[in-house]
Amino acid sequence: MLGNHSGATEFYLLGFPGSQELRHILFAIFFFFYSVTLVGNMVIIVIVCVDRRLKSPMYFFLGHFSALEILVTTIIVPVMLWGLLLPGMQTISLAACVTQLFLYLSLGTTEFALLGAMAVDRYVAVCNPLRYNIIMNSRTCIWVVIVSWVFEFLSEIWPIYATFQLTFCKSNVVNNFFCDRGQLLTLSCNNTLFIEFILFLMAVFVLFGSLIPTIISYTYIISTILKIPSASGRRKAFSTCASHFTYVVIGYGTCLFLYYNRVASLMVLVVAPFLNPFIFTLRNDKFIEAFRYYKFYKFTCTKYI
Repeated sequence: MLGNHSGATEFYLLGFPGSQELRHILFAIFFFFYSVTLVGNMVIIVIVCVDRRLKSPMYFFLGHFSALEILVTTIIVPVMLWGLLLPGMQTISLAACVTQLFLYLSLGTTEFALLGAMAVDRYVAVCNPLRYNIIMNSRTCIWVVIVSWVFEFLSEIWPIYATFQLTFCKSNVVNNFFCDRGQLLTLSCNNTLFIEFILFLMAVFVLFGSLIPTIISYTYIISTILKIPSASGRRKAFSTCASHFTYVVIGYGTCLFLYYNRVASLMVLVVAPFLNPFIFTLRNDKFIEAFRYYKFYKFTCTKYI
C-alpha cells in the first residue's frame, strides 16, 4: 500500500561526502565506536542482571537504557558502516526505510521517557530517601518501563503512516546516512505543512514531556543538596545524580539540532551510546566494585580450572 502512494520503491542514502580513503577512515572510527558501544552496554546489562548489590531502581532503569542504546545504534550504524564501504550511494528499499525510521523513532522516544523516569528516581532518592523503597518499588519500576515502551511505540504509528503516504516525486536521494524523516519530507511533492506541524507538536510533547519532570526533579535535588551542611555529604549526594545529569545534557542538547545537522545525528546515534557505559559507570562506586569482583572471580576460576 505504501508503494502505491509514495511514488518511490527505494531510496538512495547520500551518506558522507569525500574520497574513498576518507570513507574507509570513517568506517574504522565508527566501527570502533560501535564495537565499544555494544561491549560496554552489554557489560552493564549483564552485571546489573547478575549482581544482587545492583538490585535497585536506578540500575534497573540503567539496564533497560543500555538495552535501548544497543538497539538504537544497531538499527542505524551497521547500515551506515556498509554504506561507507560502497563506492557510490547506498540503496535502501522502501520497506527497509519504513522499518528503520519507525524503530529508530520509537526506541529514541522510549529513551527520553526513561531519562525522565530516571530523573524522578534520583529526586526520590535524594529528597525523600526514607520513603525511597516504598515509592520506587519493583512493581512501580516495571510499570514505568512497560508504559514507556508501549506508549512510545504506539505514538509513532501515525507519524510513520502519514510520512509514507506522501508522494516522493522530487527525488529519491536522502541527504543523510539513514532514512531521516526531515529529509524525506523535503522530497515530497505534497503540501507537508500540516503534517510537519503535527509532527512538531508530537516532538515537543515527547521532549518536554520527559524534560519537564527532569528539570523539576533537578531543581529540588539541587535545592536539597545545597542544604546539606557538610561538603562530603553534598559531594556524595551529587555523585548519585552526576552521571544521569551529564547524559541528559548530551542527549537533549544534541537532539535539539538533530534534524538540521548531520554532526548532531552522529552525536545522538554514535557518540552518546559510546559514552553511555563510561558516563554511568566510571563514577559509580557500586558498579566499579561489582565489575572488579566479577573480573577477579573470572580470573580465579580460569586460573584454577
